[in-house]
Amino acid sequence: MNPTRRTLLLAAAGAALLPSQSAGATTAAPKAAAALPPYASYWYPDSLPSGTPGTGITWRSLKAWRAADDPDLDFNAASVPLAARFTPTPPNPTARADQARIQSLVSFGPTASNPAQGSATADYYALTHWAYIDELVFWGGSSGEGLILAPNAPIVDAAHRHGVRVLGNIFLPPVAYGGQLQWTRDLVQKDAAGRYPLAAQLVAVASAYGFDGWFVNAETGGGDAALGAAMLGFIRELKSLATAAGQRVTWYDAMTVSGTVSWQGALNSRNQAFFESVDDMFVDFRWSAGSLVSSGQNAQQLGRSRYELWAGVDVEANGWNAAVNWDAIVPRDKAHVTSVGLYRPEWTRNHLPADGRAPGDFHAADDRFWTGASLDPSRPDATGGWRAPAVSVADRSTVTTLPFASVFNTGHGLRWYEEGAVTSDAPWNHLGLQDRLPSRRWVVRTDGERPTVSFDFADAWRGGSSVLVAGEPDAPVVLDLYATRLPMTVDTVVELTHRTDAGAVNVELAVATAEPSGEGTTPPYTYLPVNSVNGTGGGRGGEVVNAVNGWQTVTVPLTSLTGAVHAIGVRLTASNGPVRWRLGGLAVREAAETPTPATPSALRITAASGGDLRLAWNPAHGEIRHYTLHRLLADGTRRFLGGTCQRAYYVGGLQPEQGEPAARFELRAVGELYTSSAPVLVTHPW
Repeated sequence: MNPTRRTLLLAAAGAALLPSQSAGATTAAPKAAAALPPYASYWYPDSLPSGTPGTGITWRSLKAWRAADDPDLDFNAASVPLAARFTPTPPNPTARADQARIQSLVSFGPTASNPAQGSATADYYALTHWAYIDELVFWGGSSGEGLILAPNAPIVDAAHRHGVRVLGNIFLPPVAYGGQLQWTRDLVQKDAAGRYPLAAQLVAVASAYGFDGWFVNAETGGGDAALGAAMLGFIRELKSLATAAGQRVTWYDAMTVSGTVSWQGALNSRNQAFFESVDDMFVDFRWSAGSLVSSGQNAQQLGRSRYELWAGVDVEANGWNAAVNWDAIVPRDKAHVTSVGLYRPEWTRNHLPADGRAPGDFHAADDRFWTGASLDPSRPDATGGWRAPAVSVADRSTVTTLPFASVFNTGHGLRWYEEGAVTSDAPWNHLGLQDRLPSRRWVVRTDGERPTVSFDFADAWRGGSSVLVAGEPDAPVVLDLYATRLPMTVDTVVELTHRTDAGAVNVELAVATAEPSGEGTTPPYTYLPVNSVNGTGGGRGGEVVNAVNGWQTVTVPLTSLTGAVHAIGVRLTASNGPVRWRLGGLAVREAAETPTPATPSALRITAASGGDLRLAWNPAHGEIRHYTLHRLLADGTRRFLGGTCQRAYYVGGLQPEQGEPAARFELRAVGELYTSSAPVLVTHPW
């Protein structure tokens, strides 16, 4: 990569090797165990830099890593398996289902001190447009911190829930950025048996941490043919071991077979051997229209797909204002030439002013980046220089099994809500708590005035956000929510939790049991009543089963339908406006299916430093979506401290309250339908 494009990632705050966790149950931490926060892991291949690391940086050798000795493994290991995906009929005729895909290279935080399990801020790149992405690279690395990065668990869990693979990053920096050729030699070293020990280590890390492979970016100059041959041998062994473990390897177009670094901007004889040895290749930004055509042809001559080449598109500095020859990659009037490699799309957050990074501001920018200025993938932009992914790439879905539920949680928020009540007023982010979200944001079908649709963070049923529809619609409005492949029986029901904040609106459930007649056409919806126009619920088919804090939960049976559910939406008809209507939750289940998850066991505090605690537990049996941790206060209230998909959690900065001699905590398992287990308790004496 051209050094002028690189943003070095410098650490700002502490990271250190952390003490091993106790395996036994206890109500308090051993006095010798310090409760330090866990961070995402990073390493050098083997040898470390000379001198001493900067503040908050810990130098580690990957060669010396062992899973059994990793004190943060329980915090960093992802728990959500990679979901299978399908491609529904595209919502517009320009999106292709079987051609270009998208790889996204994202820096979610600094190399060092990148929190393992979220943090106490809503200002975060909470990526939600997973439906267009095939592969996410956990971008980062620097000569002063570490070169090999393992993705943190929340990102992997969110990506896997949407069927997206996540790769760790191996960055051998250019000399201009402190790169040392010794680190390249360390990576490709052989043992006495002629094997590449670091290849096995990389596969072992990905297996232990639960992510999907590695992105290899060798940019340190000064190599020779011998080093090029060693790198090729290393890559071939890494690919062989990765394939056996169900992992993937992506090669970055930088080092050539001669061992020199020479960015080609193409697949050609100088990097072909590397491409033949991996799953796919990121083509450097130096590509031209002609080089991409020849690259695609070369890939096909090798028996490979041209869409296994990611043409690099640099959006780090200018986002949707970047000058890109889109017709060279994804032309409108003929087959796509290659796939797309988006470099640093977190611009959608980073370009916002510091006082304009509220969650709503971020999602407005992110929706425009992925969907286009129309903010409706069924009406793609016909003009303008930015060709949003939704214009060219068909979205995909993982909603295929029952039960399915969503509370439209984006993975960050200004508060935490439970049944419409605030149980924590602290801002937060944790992508592992993100729901499977509507992929087509936002397809709105109406013959009249189009309302605005957005994720809103001022109120929620559960988590941190809800879907808000606001405006003065003068004709019925159909909002597409999910493309699905859900089985259906006579006992299948859909559960909606919603609230009308202003105006009066009649709500109907929209269910399609077949695909649309063609690309860009409306699903063949059947409309089922949810509530009457005055908002009292019930009456014409929906049964109000709960009404809490102004929210109504209504169960709608699907007994009148047959087949499988292919799409779910809502139809809103306003009788008095302006309208502000919220959707807080949606579930599809069998009528009798409201299981209570099993209870986790052996909740224990494994380390404590005042009000900084590390907790661990034995996972609950069965299907568990995540765990929630609450503090029990003397007045009987429960304060939300955090949630995680892992079996360990860190909380910091707690203080005694109301003269309590000990803090009390409860942990619950949460199932796919957001039902909670009985609690398991632990106390921490002050």
